[in-house]
Amino acid sequence: MRLDRANEIYKTVEDQKPFKGRNQDAILAGCLYIACRQEDKPRTIKEICSVANGATKKEIRHAKEYILKQLEVEMGHSMEMGTIHAGDFLRCFCSHLGKSNQAVKAAEEAMQKLRAGYKEKPNTSFSCFIYIITQLSDEKKLLINISLVTGVAEGTIRNSYKDLHPHASKLVPSWYAKEEDLKNLCSP
Repeated sequence: MRLDRANEIYKTVEDQKPFKGRNQDAILAGCLYIACRQEDKPRTIKEICSVANGATKKEIRHAKEYILKQLEVEMGHSMEMGTIHAGDFLRCFCSHLGKSNQAVKAAEEAMQKLRAGYKEKPNTSFSCFIYIITQLSDEKKLLINISLVTGVAEGTIRNSYKDLHPHASKLVPSWYAKEEDLKNLCSP
């Protein structure tokens, strides 16, 4: 479905013949990125880059902006892609790590509580919450695995964990982990 949408976007813009001299892989990757966003299945530029036959993140970003401008000219109005929130990626990354639906729901609830007062980058905080939820579950994952899936450095996740660990009892849903479980989290 997303590939069909990406193909439609490509054909719409290709008819205008604006792609001469541009990296075709980046153009195709940009179409895929836009299609994923429009289908409410957003992917990071880094994820798209991993399947883009050598196109760089910068090339894909530029191609995406160029395509959006071309579509705006074609359609006569701006393309609406919606805002991406950390939670949009949280479910995807948890899935890559093989987390249960319950673990994903717990991480999402914790992120909702966190949004109010924490000024960390969203991908850092959701990486940290994936780590916390993982440590509270039977499906433990190594920090390196979380780092590889989310693209956040291990050291960054560790530093965020140091900041969030004291607040875990307020953030992690009580239905997911009891106070005793939270006390057994490894200290930062």
